[in-house]
Amino acid sequence: MADLVENVLRKAAEKESKYKTIEVEKDIDVDIDVGLLLASDPNPIDLKKIRAHREKFLQDLARDNTQLLINRIWQLPTEKVEDAITVKLPDPKLLLPREKRIPKGKPLTKWGKKQEWKPKWGYKRANDETQDWMIEVPDNADPNEDQFEKKKKARKERGAKNELQRLRNIARSQKSKVPGVGLTPTDHPSKDHVTKALTAARKSTASIGKFTANLKDEKTAKHGKKRKFESNYGDMKSETKKQLNILDRITSKKPRVDVSQAVNQHIAKEEKSRSKFNKSFSKKKDSRNRKPPEKNFKKGKNNKVKFQGKNNKMKFQGKKKRS
Repeated sequence: MADLVENVLRKAAEKESKYKTIEVEKDIDVDIDVGLLLASDPNPIDLKKIRAHREKFLQDLARDNTQLLINRIWQLPTEKVEDAITVKLPDPKLLLPREKRIPKGKPLTKWGKKQEWKPKWGYKRANDETQDWMIEVPDNADPNEDQFEKKKKARKERGAKNELQRLRNIARSQKSKVPGVGLTPTDHPSKDHVTKALTAARKSTASIGKFTANLKDEKTAKHGKKRKFESNYGDMKSETKKQLNILDRITSKKPRVDVSQAVNQHIAKEEKSRSKFNKSFSKKKDSRNRKPPEKNFKKGKNNKVKFQGKNNKMKFQGKKKRS
């Protein structure tokens, strides 16, 4: 039994000897910057130990300083993220110089310096009325008036005015009239404009102006011709005649001929054929008046005769005739 206890204790001692303790003692405290994960050891180096066992001395020194750095990290507040324990490092104490300069930002344009760009719609849009949680009520305004609704209405009116001005600019550039958008407000309305506005206001009632009284010395508005419809209980003879005419058109084998359309097609074909004839005649006339190209005869090998025309194009003539 005693031998068994001794063996267990001996094995435990051997196992502990392999692993060193996490407590490290130094004569001079090590400067540790947790933000940079940097440990600076100001203790002097033992020259005898480093000369005798260089590799072992450096490994032990690196292990002790690393252990001090890890101990300092575990003193910081920890946080568990997805089955892992993390630590937020503080700001570094040592300011290290940069190898290169800090990159400069893109210079703003002339427009960008004056005003920051914002989207027209959506989140963080320009002129967002919902961000104004309070609006000052003017002294001469009704205290019970909704200033938010008033501001929203004014914005819609400005948008409509800008759209009308855009249409006017397009119409002015194309030398045409502005498309009808109803009666638009003007600074100095004419007599015709006032008359049209009065007529539109009268027709805006439920009875379409039927029971609206006329003003003094007001002329009656001119209306268009009213369409006339046949009664549902018409003459049976005329109805029968119409239906028979339609049936005759459908059953008749003779095709309907549009004389004016046929004449126009015939005239168009004649003009087309005449224009083709004139073009072909003018080409033949030009080819007759054209002079033949000058030929420079040259003698080649094998008693073959060649001649050179314009643009240095060589043409083969054939063998030279013997006399």
